[in-house]
Amino acid sequence: MTDRIVILDFGSQFTQLIGRRIRDMHVYCELLPWNASEAEALTPETKGIILSGGPQSIYAENAPYIQDYILKCNVPVLGICYGMQALAHQSGGKVSQSEEHEYGLTPMNVPEANPLLHLGDQKVWMSHGDYVAALPPDFIGIAHTPNTPYAGMANYAQKRYGLQFHPEVSSTQYGNEVLDNFVMKICACQPSWTSKNIIGESIEAIRQQVSDGRVLSALSGGVDSAITTALVQKALGDRVTAVFIDTGLMRAGEKEQIEASFRPLLGDHLIMIDASQRYFERLKGVTDPEEKRIAIGEMFIREFEKAVHDLGEFEFLAQGTIYPDVIESKGVGVNEAHRIKSHHNVGGLPKDMKFKLVEPLRLLFKDEVRAVGLELGMPRELVWRQPFPGPGLAVRCLGEVTPERIATVRHADQIFLEVLEQADLLHVRKDEAGVLHGSSQAFATLIPVRSVGVMGDQRTYAETIVLRAVTTVDFMTAEWARLPYEVLAEASKRIVNEVLGVNRVVYDISSKPPATIEWE
Repeated sequence: MTDRIVILDFGSQFTQLIGRRIRDMHVYCELLPWNASEAEALTPETKGIILSGGPQSIYAENAPYIQDYILKCNVPVLGICYGMQALAHQSGGKVSQSEEHEYGLTPMNVPEANPLLHLGDQKVWMSHGDYVAALPPDFIGIAHTPNTPYAGMANYAQKRYGLQFHPEVSSTQYGNEVLDNFVMKICACQPSWTSKNIIGESIEAIRQQVSDGRVLSALSGGVDSAITTALVQKALGDRVTAVFIDTGLMRAGEKEQIEASFRPLLGDHLIMIDASQRYFERLKGVTDPEEKRIAIGEMFIREFEKAVHDLGEFEFLAQGTIYPDVIESKGVGVNEAHRIKSHHNVGGLPKDMKFKLVEPLRLLFKDEVRAVGLELGMPRELVWRQPFPGPGLAVRCLGEVTPERIATVRHADQIFLEVLEQADLLHVRKDEAGVLHGSSQAFATLIPVRSVGVMGDQRTYAETIVLRAVTTVDFMTAEWARLPYEVLAEASKRIVNEVLGVNRVVYDISSKPPATIEWE
């Protein structure tokens, strides 16, 4: 089995970054809430535990704490920021409030060589008010800053380490080296989390779960559902039937592209259903984004239940849930109640659903999903196509969803993607310095904001299109794409000239966080 690092989340905004850094080492890691059970955290594959940072003081009422089994276990433990403070406090040390807080880049010195840290002067990313004032018994200090006497601590015998800074943040000098030292050397993990091994383990897990049952696979038109369908089909062969529901909320040419890609693979086991009229009826008058997602999630299941009525008995439903969907819909750590949004295939599923879910991509980030798709031999143009949300254009049509407004945003979106493709900016690429260019995801959003315009010497009062393009690797964080002005100008000109009911185009320059990629 694949070696595993467990990250216990105490609520830090950087927790997912720890996971990304470790996955980049080809080591499997999993985020669990701080109060996860011993059975969840300490499996035979667990080679190390990382305690994340968090926003609270350890002395705050109802502050999260380290479970006793963690303090008694024999696997290496690394506490980061709050995790270090909790480890020190619960091991017999003293944590105090600092008179001078440290935020941002801070000079740090590591005076002696040790298994974890880079030797000498360096700059690290700090974000804390409390600090470790006195070390627990059997711990030594391994780093310090001008205001923090113990920026790092270690108990070599027990393989317990603490860092007051955040090695997972890219601004931290030698941060990747620190995490690599902990995961690869101290925990002795093997880098076996590769696309080939992921496929092998996924196929085995699918076969064990489904046994001799039949699977209905949900093809939404997006990358994730397409790769899920291919993976489940590889595992089960003709016991898989894929169903594509035309919701009326798809991009231009979506239905035709899906049929062209999957008919050769699935033959008669690909079912195409036109449910657009039913979707528009269900969404009539709905404007709240959460209500939209939940309504679409319910429709998503109900349509598949109708489909199986004619296809025979299916116990399982395969869908393309990926790790960011799970994190944003459910949350982990102390903020698990602070859901960002309900993904239609996670938070929007009805409780009385008849299917058992098969979700082979549930623990993968987007870049890992694409690597699996390429390893499966799927067409590169399908694997690297622009991501598309499960609820479709409904969440890119702010306000009420009507056939007319969906047609407007679909046309604008098609024009924007055509302009980017002509400028060779439709996909993301790295330059020699590692900087991302182009767009990892790009789309148009229609917002219910009308403004005055002049077209053909006549006054207009029409809606607004927002263009959005981002660059990202994992979709947990994203930067707005620095598209050339002439590309934006061409997209704006074409949209205003060719799309009825639109007289203004704006460009979104928000990063994630604080914004999400989609507007709803």
